[in-house]
Amino acid sequence: MNKTVGIVGLGIMGGAIARNLVDRGWRVIGFDIDAARRAELALANVTIAGDPGEVARDAPIIMTSLPSSAAVEDVAQTIANSGQSRRIVVELSTLTIADKLRFEAILENAGHIALDCPLSGTGAQAKNRDLVVYASGDSNAIAQCMDLFSDFAKQSADLGAFGNGGWMKFVANHQVAIHVEENHRHRFQIGERLGRQCGRRMN
Repeated sequence: MNKTVGIVGLGIMGGAIARNLVDRGWRVIGFDIDAARRAELALANVTIAGDPGEVARDAPIIMTSLPSSAAVEDVAQTIANSGQSRRIVVELSTLTIADKLRFEAILENAGHIALDCPLSGTGAQAKNRDLVVYASGDSNAIAQCMDLFSDFAKQSADLGAFGNGGWMKFVANHQVAIHVEENHRHRFQIGERLGRQCGRRMN
């Protein structure tokens, strides 16, 4: 197995993932537009590339962890224009389904395989490999990535057609929001009851 992987975007999530993969024997080739992040990850034994095209040149699997749809589309176009043979490009960011589909179309037109694989978890959880990968897209490509996923996440699942990962992330976020709202409501109810009880005692 070729344990070389590229990561474009070395921020909170991408940087934590890169460190965990290096610790588990992967050769990580990374790029970020922020020079300070590049310098920090270089000290963690990440091989820093000059641009996303260079990442595509040297890594058969590339993961993107980026802050905006514009950044994701720009990186997809750079990889598509790199002239490399087929690459598996794993998009980890939380974006709209329309954004993911544009990402897929750009890469597929250049002969690459795009996977939609948003993550469940925070930056702190990423440091501890406490993430879940909602993988969707080509099943053979996902199977090729499972060992990679297991080295930075506690769990991963093949959810079928491209875009299903994004839908699952949306559902998960919605459930968290409902849970938080219910917790707030419950706390207010307890607070109101305690306030009434304290008021009676003070009177």
